Amino acid sequence: MKKENLLAEYLSELQQIMQQHQLWQLQPPPASAFESQQPFALDTMEATEWLQWIFIPRMSALIEAEAPLPTAIAISPYLEEALKEHPHLPQLLEPIQKIEVLLTNV
Repeated sequence: MKKENLLAEYLSELQQIMQQHQLWQLQPPPASAFESQQPFALDTMEATEWLQWIFIPRMSALIEAEAPLPTAIAISPYLEEALKEHPHLPQLLEPIQKIEVLLTNV
């Protein structure tokens, strides 16, 4: 299976997990939240907001545009820290770690 197809599958899996655990929001954060210059918009968004409103859409846009995909990402360490008290962290990390492996392996 093509890398882009696998990535789309893993992004969909992440979205489904977020929806199943009521982490998927119906309304986006305020426009100002998207202006953050910090990694993961950590000064303006919760980790799950960043996943929903920035990470998933940007990765999906790269797939749609047939643009080059990142060659290495490391999101797990941030999520492990930001969501360390979250009961569904293991489920959220599963598709994220698949994405990391997919994009890191050439």
